[in-house]
Amino acid sequence: MRRRMTGRWIAAAILTASTLGVTVDAGPSPARMATAATEFLRSLTPEQRQQASFSFDGDERTHWHFVPTEIFARHGLTLKQMNPPQQALARELLKAGLSQRGYMTATQVMELESVLATLEAAQAAATAQPPQANRFVRDPERYFFSILGTPSTRNTWGWRVEGHHLSLHFTVVNGTLVGGAPTFLGSNPAEVRDGPKRGTRVLGLEEDAARSLLESLDASQRATAVINTTTPNDIVTVASVKIEPLSPVGIPAAALTVSQRALLKQLVDVYAGYMADDIAADRLARIEKSGWDKVAFAWAGRVERGQKHYYRVQGPTFLIEYDNTQNDANHIHSVWRDFNGDFGEDLLREHVHDTPHRD
Repeated sequence: MRRRMTGRWIAAAILTASTLGVTVDAGPSPARMATAATEFLRSLTPEQRQQASFSFDGDERTHWHFVPTEIFARHGLTLKQMNPPQQALARELLKAGLSQRGYMTATQVMELESVLATLEAAQAAATAQPPQANRFVRDPERYFFSILGTPSTRNTWGWRVEGHHLSLHFTVVNGTLVGGAPTFLGSNPAEVRDGPKRGTRVLGLEEDAARSLLESLDASQRATAVINTTTPNDIVTVASVKIEPLSPVGIPAAALTVSQRALLKQLVDVYAGYMADDIAADRLARIEKSGWDKVAFAWAGRVERGQKHYYRVQGPTFLIEYDNTQNDANHIHSVWRDFNGDFGEDLLREHVHDTPHRD
């Protein structure tokens, strides 16, 4: 039987995951991003550079999804199209925007494509289907890196990493401010049940932290928090470019005890903690400013492990959505959205407002 993770275990897991693995240079993330992106572009051939580079002001900046590329055509330069030194520089760029735990999670999401390829091949063999029956290419190097504008420590530009179950967007404004949403991470399978990676749960913290909060609620609180006994088929916002706050349902932090509020904050920290330290701190500062009392937690579906479930955490400035409903509740989608800050829109508006313009 899997041991239920309490708040103390969750906090320890977050701390452990954030202090192991990749070493990322300290310092403000905008400067690290500019350096990493510049070095990455310099390593490319002219043809590769053209494929990886886009205008910052074009529609490409908001072109995103989390489904396979056969369903949603992506643009950019894939890891597969890079040589090993170029791949290393692309990964340095990824590290510049993410925490150690965030980087490990993103790379594990990519690596799950190999697990999925094996599972689908086995399923095809079991049903006597031809190998080409699966229309999706499962490849951990089929992730697209894109630079939007010119990397700079003074001006505005952006970058993106896109592929199946991974969509990361960073906007650098005036060389100093960074927007890091939408942030999408998915996991299929949610738990690897066979093979050498058996037991792997790439997004395990996302489920365990929410369950710790849910299980801490008394009967009256749970009646408020559980908004439906059935789940939506996917995250409600899907891949909309612009979103509005969802219905204000669930239990607000104002109705939680001190220890329960700590569990809610730990759940939010799981998602904020994907980002580099300064981006994560900015996310949390915005929540503090708008008020934790206005942040609500809502759950839908069954409460038993292994059953279909969905939750969201919503405050005045942000939305977290998570669902595990597909593939017999073994397929996770999760996302962080900023109502006014997706694709750096709030930072861009502030920049235009604060920058003097000549007639």
